Amino acid sequence: QIRLVESGGGSVQAGGALRLSCSVSGYRASFYCWAWFRQTQGQEREGIATIESDGSSDYIDSVRGRFTISRDNAKNILTLQMHDLKPEDAGIYYCAADQSCINDPFTYWGQGTQVTVSS
Repeated sequence: QIRLVESGGGSVQAGGALRLSCSVSGYRASFYCWAWFRQTQGQEREGIATIESDGSSDYIDSVRGRFTISRDNAKNILTLQMHDLKPEDAGIYYCAADQSCINDPFTYWGQGTQVTVSS
């Protein structure tokens, strides 16, 4: 069983930055793929960034170059640094974990944290 707890959401003006964190715990958690998903208004939840246990990462096009996913396997912390935020980035952000980054859906989820971006 893997447990994930997000923190760091909040409100920011367009063009601003936010940093989300996720504490990941559980047996062999550091060997899992970790990821960030979000659900924006009127849209289905989408995966926006993944990071393998070796640190290799991937992003969807809409956030590439603005968001950075990182992980600290020693501290079991997953981070999403977001820059140049846009109103369309607003939504609930979830961290997730699974044994594979290509599994759909991911098995383990955090409770979500709200991100609000005002124009």
